Formats: sequence, structure tokens, C-alpha cells
Amino acid sequence: MGTAKTEVIHARIDSTLKARAEAIFETLGLNASDAIRLFYAQVTLANGLPFPVKIPNAETREAIQDAEAGNLKRYGSSQEMFDELGL
Repeated sequence: MGTAKTEVIHARIDSTLKARAEAIFETLGLNASDAIRLFYAQVTLANGLPFPVKIPNAETREAIQDAEAGNLKRYGSSQEMFDELGL
């Protein structure tokens, strides 16, 4: 029985994202190569991405931009937030 052929993947990724993801992989007992193999396997099984990918609407994009800019409304308590939302 012959050995399987393998390929090398090179990718640029934000260092913070890489560190955060690899910490999760470690918790799961995986390394980055294992996680990439798992992702590729799931893509082939799903015949597409193994999770929904959607384009955010204008309201969601605005909320994301506000959050990234630090423009978030703060509440003194969860009850205060619920009261303002009418919940």
C-alpha cells in the first residue's frame, strides 16, 4: 500500500486570529494542520461551506461598524436594557 500524496498550503492570516484559533484547536486536541484537514473534509462532505455564509444587510453592517468604532450603548444593568427595549 502506497503512501498518500500530500500538498502544502500557505496562507497569510492575522496573528491575533491565528493565536485565538490555535488556542481553541489545542483545547480540542488539534493542531492547525488537523483543523485545516477537518475543514477540507467537511467542505467535501457538505459539497460547499459547512456553515451558512450571508452578506449582512445595511442595518447589520452599520451595527458592525459602530461596534468596531467603539460606539456602543452601555447600560447600568441588564434590567435597564430590557426596560428600554420594552422587554
